[in-house]
Amino acid sequence: MQQTHRPIRRLARLSLALLALPLIGGCSSLVVLDPAGDVARQQGNLVLASTGLMLIIILPVMALTILFAWRYRAANREARYEPDWDHSTQLELVIWGAPLLIIICLGALTWVGTHLLDPYRPLARTAPGKAIAAADKPLEVQVVALDWKWLFIYPEQGIATVNELALPVDRQVRFRISASSVMNSFYIPALAGQIYAMPGMETKLHAVLNNPGEYQGLSSNYSGAGFSNMRFKVTGLPADQFDAWVAGAKAQQQGGALDRANYLQLERPSEKEPARRFASVEPGLFDMVVNMCVDPRKMCMNEMMSIDARGGMGIASAQVMQRLSYDKHGGRGTDAPMSRAYIAALCATPQGVQNMVALTDPRPVDQAPLTGVGLKRGASAPKPTPTPSLTAANEAPASSRPAS
Repeated sequence: MQQTHRPIRRLARLSLALLALPLIGGCSSLVVLDPAGDVARQQGNLVLASTGLMLIIILPVMALTILFAWRYRAANREARYEPDWDHSTQLELVIWGAPLLIIICLGALTWVGTHLLDPYRPLARTAPGKAIAAADKPLEVQVVALDWKWLFIYPEQGIATVNELALPVDRQVRFRISASSVMNSFYIPALAGQIYAMPGMETKLHAVLNNPGEYQGLSSNYSGAGFSNMRFKVTGLPADQFDAWVAGAKAQQQGGALDRANYLQLERPSEKEPARRFASVEPGLFDMVVNMCVDPRKMCMNEMMSIDARGGMGIASAQVMQRLSYDKHGGRGTDAPMSRAYIAALCATPQGVQNMVALTDPRPVDQAPLTGVGLKRGASAPKPTPTPSLTAANEAPASSRPAS
């Protein structure tokens, strides 16, 4: 009899341990289910609804498992014994019908949630019952994942921050997200779900913060040695306090300007970067990051695609091959200065013209190689010896040719 009770006692102890896990982790572990943003709250409600639907099956199965084990134990002589029983239509309907209905409900929730909570879709409300008017303009924040820190650019306000994000409460925020080197993931649990940040690409996220306070953002995708320290502070401020925060950032003399040269220095790998602010930002910097042409000697991807869309430039396109090198060291101002001249007509966008003008920028660019923290740069591979062509052999001096 005691041996029969042991599995039940163990199951009860395991259930109590699982229920105690949220209490051990503290209240911060429940931020996903009790967030400060309307989008994250709707996503949390989806998790709760999905869990509740699945528990409709899980709880009865667990309860019946314990009931059957107890009712039909070997010591219970009063239990019905039917060795020839093999089918019940009612039981089959319950076994197959209930899971089918739950799957249909889960599918409907997933379909509706996927469209209503699409991160690329502008918000229709800032909170339950608070619709967004057509005249309400969202705050744009440009996000760049660096090694290993986060850069936030406020294009309308003309400022930028590192590892610090301030947002006005009850105002829609449109994030434009990219990365400088490797794939990363932008995640603020109290605001919305995680969105990937990829080099040469732009992703978007629309969200809103409803409650003032301090929250935490992080990277949820491994990106190298300093990944665990890619955390930043998120502050929710009322509208007037947010304006004061912007004015304070502009007034900081030590903030300086975030231009191309400073960005090339900022994106170098570093860990545990303190929060700092830039009083001004060079216009269009984020678009240069996305198009991989912050280095003024590089052709932007939109220029390249424009040329390709028109069928290329024939032989003349060979002259711009050096500018199309986007390796780790050659793409970020660390290669040797170029000696060739380029035809301005090849630039198909206004950004291309600006790049050509920037070639004459007298400011020096740090030529030190980009290396990760604690890593040494490997020796560069030797250049292959060119093989003499048939044309070169035919043009050899007459004294070196064999007599016919």
